[in-house]
Amino acid sequence: MTDRHDPANTRPKASGSATHDDADPALAGIGRAMTRMRLLIGRRFVGRMALKRIGTGLELSDIDAIGVIKRVAPHQEVTVGAIAEQMRIDPSRGSRIVADLVRQGLLERAASQEDGRRSIVRMTAAGKQVLEQIEEIKQELIVEATAGWPQEDIVKFAALYDRFTVGLEAQLDQFEQGE
Repeated sequence: MTDRHDPANTRPKASGSATHDDADPALAGIGRAMTRMRLLIGRRFVGRMALKRIGTGLELSDIDAIGVIKRVAPHQEVTVGAIAEQMRIDPSRGSRIVADLVRQGLLERAASQEDGRRSIVRMTAAGKQVLEQIEEIKQELIVEATAGWPQEDIVKFAALYDRFTVGLEAQLDQFEQGE
């Protein structure tokens, strides 16, 4: 039997039964970093920075809706309902956001090619331009945050961060299926 304080056996069990004292310092560090990242995300730092830099009349929820279209459109037609579901908001709020973006010329409504009775939403050229600006600002922030890192570290971090996110997404899927 292995002693629980044996350095070779420092990873807590996946069941979550490990106490704080048993936690691997590296895993505890990841937990602390996740908390800081959650606070940054909660404060909508990237979105607020983008809105400030591009100086449009957009709101954070508008950026969210455009982001949903960017993620969903390559896989399926995007409806107002899909936007609301992805943003976890009421369909009527989703409809208001889309209507406002249509008025601003960033989105357009069209008939579904799969079901002509359905209305889909897609980005206009102006919407794509705003999305490109947002992506450029996000890229600038990442470049600034990793300034001074060796390229090898950036490549390794990109792969590990993606792998970590995939693992969390899998846990979310399992959690939501169990609800």
